This record gives sequence, structure tokens and C-alpha cells, in this order.
Amino acid sequence: MDPSMPKDLDEYSASATTIEFDFQIPLLRGPIPAAESDDPSSGPYFLAFRNPQSWATAYKLSESKIISQCEGGARIGCAISASQKCKPPWWRNLIGWKVADLKEKENCEEREMEGCLVAAKEKCVGFAKEKCFRPFSEARIAVGKEEVVKRLMCLVSVPEKTGIKWFSLMGIDDKCRFGITNQKASELLAFDPKYTWFFKQK
Repeated sequence: MDPSMPKDLDEYSASATTIEFDFQIPLLRGPIPAAESDDPSSGPYFLAFRNPQSWATAYKLSESKIISQCEGGARIGCAISASQKCKPPWWRNLIGWKVADLKEKENCEEREMEGCLVAAKEKCVGFAKEKCFRPFSEARIAVGKEEVVKRLMCLVSVPEKTGIKWFSLMGIDDKCRFGITNQKASELLAFDPKYTWFFKQK
């Protein structure tokens, strides 16, 4: 055997030297070109959800994670609170414990924990909605092919649209330009009945 060859060649095999990485997490939003009507100081691109469905999915996942983390923290706080409220008087240790005393303490802690967790869950839900509403209402959503129909509607109604705001709410600028690439969720989805659940949180 050639003395220059390293020993234990198995340590240099493909299986031993290959590092496996987790699959890349897909982006929730992607860069899209800014429209003519967007603020130039914001840059040439915006991060936007590809459609309302991906926006709604991201919102629900974010809300769910915040609630879960909030409830996890509340559970610890409730346990401490229940232990303090059900703490026996100091003199109990002097006269000794009875089985009935321990059972009473256990029942007390269960009642306190249950009541505390119910209240905490309601607060966590409200906290999650409060934290998610503004970022997701301001989030951009890419304008799809269906917007072409809206532009055509705008072009047909040009003589009648002076001073009317409906076209701006539909994502059409005042010159019927086709350059609009994205809209804020609060503008694009405001009149869509599928997303009333989001706007009821205000």
C-alpha cells in the first residue's frame, strides 16, 4: 500500500463527507416591480404576496403562532399564580399535613389554573389580532391577470368617472394605467366578501 495514501479511507467517502442541508423554506413574499403610481423613494421593487390566498394563509399561520407562544407563556404564569393563591397558611407545616389537606390544595390549584387559562386565551387571541392587523393590512399583494378586466372597465367608463372614487378602490389609477403591479391588502380586499373576517377585527 502506498504510504502516501491516508488511512481509514471510509472517512473520506461521499457519505461521510457530504453535508445535508434542510430544504429551503419558500418565500412568503417575492419582489415585484413598483408601479408608476408608487412612491419612487420606496425603491424600484416591493415585496408582495403572490395572491390573496397566500396572504390569508400567512396571516392565519402568524396569528396561530403568536397565540400558541402567548398561551405557552401564560401557562407558566398561571401555574405560578395558582400555586401562590392556594398556598396553605404557614402554621400548616407545624401541625402536619393530612391527605384531605393535600387534596384540597390540588383541587384549588386546578380551579385557579382553569380560570386563569380561559382568561389568558381570550387575551392571547386579542393580542395576536392586534399585532397582525396593521402589518397585514399594509402588506402588498401582487395584482393578477384579472386586473386587466378592471382596466378595460375603466377605459370604457372614462367619460363618466370624473370625481368618482370607485375605480381607485378597485385598484385602477385615475389615468387607467396598466402599470399597477400591486396593492395594499386593505385596498384590494376591502370589498371582497371572502375577507370580511379580517376587516371585522378593527
